[in-house]
Amino acid sequence: MLTKLAPVIAITLISGCTLTNSEQYHKETLSAIQTSETNTIQRFDQIEAQIADRDAQITTLTTRIDSLSIELQKYRQQTLRQVGKTRSEMIRSEPIKSQPHSRETLTLGEIEKVAIDSVVAQKFDARIDTGSETSSLNAVDIEEFERDGKNWIRFHLSDGTTPLDESNWIEAPIVRFVKIRQATNCQLERRPVVELWVRLGKIHEKTLFTLADRSQMIHPVLLGRDFIRDIAVVDVSKKYIQTEIEQKQ
Repeated sequence: MLTKLAPVIAITLISGCTLTNSEQYHKETLSAIQTSETNTIQRFDQIEAQIADRDAQITTLTTRIDSLSIELQKYRQQTLRQVGKTRSEMIRSEPIKSQPHSRETLTLGEIEKVAIDSVVAQKFDARIDTGSETSSLNAVDIEEFERDGKNWIRFHLSDGTTPLDESNWIEAPIVRFVKIRQATNCQLERRPVVELWVRLGKIHEKTLFTLADRSQMIHPVLLGRDFIRDIAVVDVSKKYIQTEIEQKQ
């Protein structure tokens, strides 16, 4: 009888051991999960505390920067006021000295002889016109062309008597174009502008000339205020003042 019951008793004992080991493993697993969760929560708490601390630092720095900006602005205003005050004191303390003119002021007649550097050994009658802002030339045989990628112009300056040939061409780059409305014509006329060296007495200056057909005018050259400003005065009751001075020298 005991021999028959022995296997049953052995199986029962083994099953009991198995159940006991399974429950122990389950308890250990739950404990490990709880420990991991606890560690994770603590880590999150630490990170949140660090973030809160950095936010507080950033807020403190921002407040400090704003304060420094206000102080800097006040310093700039004080400096500007001080500089302005110092300049005013210097101006009041220093005597005003008259500056001598760098060039002698010449007296010109209504008509003068001028030389254009581009035309050798020839002088032209020029009307000194204080009523005109710009200067102009009696340009004929006008030809536009291109040189080194820029717009140039070739023309003769005609005085009505000197023959026009290859020896007295004037060539110059075009500075710009202007539109002129004639008194007898409502339409606008497009005219080129060039810059040339002009000699009149002791004056040797570069000036801008509008090119136009002035054949109907008596004088081939007109010098406007742009040329004589700050360097000459005009006595309209006389002519060739500078020409006579040159002849006496």
